[in-house]
Formats: sequence, C-alpha cells, structure tokens
Amino acid sequence: MIEKVLKRSNIKQAIRQTQANKGSAGVDRMPVSELIEYFEHHQESLFTKIINHEYKPQAIRGVEIPKPNGKTRLLGVPTVVDRVLQQAVSQALMPLFELDFHENSYGFRPQRN
Repeated sequence: MIEKVLKRSNIKQAIRQTQANKGSAGVDRMPVSELIEYFEHHQESLFTKIINHEYKPQAIRGVEIPKPNGKTRLLGVPTVVDRVLQQAVSQALMPLFELDFHENSYGFRPQRN
C-alpha cells in the first residue's frame, strides 16, 4: 500500500489538491506556494524516512477562529507537507473503501454529498 501512497503521480495529485485547498501554514510557516520546490529538493529523503518508519508529522498549529456568538473555536492546522501526505493516503485508500460503501451512502464522500 505504501507504494501506492508514494507513487509520483499520486504525490503530484496530492500536491495539486493541497494547493487548490490553499489554507494557512502550519508550525513551520511554509505556505502552499512553496510545496513544489520543497518536494523537488526533499522528496527522496522524505520517502526514505516514511519507508523506514522514521517519519514523524510535525506539531499542529492551533488557531482560534471567532464564532458569530462571540466565542472562539480552536482549529488545528497541520503543515502543508503533512497535508500533502494525508491527501496522498486518502487518494490511495478511497478507491478501496468505495467498494464497501452502500450506494446510498453519501456523507463525507467526494462527489457524493
């Protein structure tokens, strides 16, 4: 399964999706605009760490989001690299899970809800 997750085409698609989603930088302050350059320089070492079970996701940055009632909601923001890896895992696993979902199940499923 890890081969599917780390397949270059899957990672490229995950990078594109993460860039399309935009979002804030994580604790490392790396913006999504730097993803392609980051992966060009660090992809092999990153993949080696993942394959050798040495990769550890970075800490989550906490951001308070104001709510209409005056209270705030705490949002956890992963780094953009961790978001790419999460997206790559999701893309590799979703086709497998789709086989088990009921055809009338729509919640949290892309192009279904």
